[in-house]
Amino acid sequence: MLTLHPNILEKNGKREFAVLPYEEFEQLATALTDYEDLKDLQAAEQDEKDAPGVSLAQVRQELGI
Repeated sequence: MLTLHPNILEKNGKREFAVLPYEEFEQLATALTDYEDLKDLQAAEQDEKDAPGVSLAQVRQELGI
């Protein structure tokens, strides 16, 4: 689990910005990239779910190996 320690900056009494220590920012950026990769993988798996497959034995036979 990622623990963040933001410093909240206000403008005119309203929360405007959140400032993170750089190390926490890097961890957050890595976690977001990993999440996006996972979502892309899940989408690709879903796209190929009903695609016809070819067994290894059939490929070997077709290639003569």
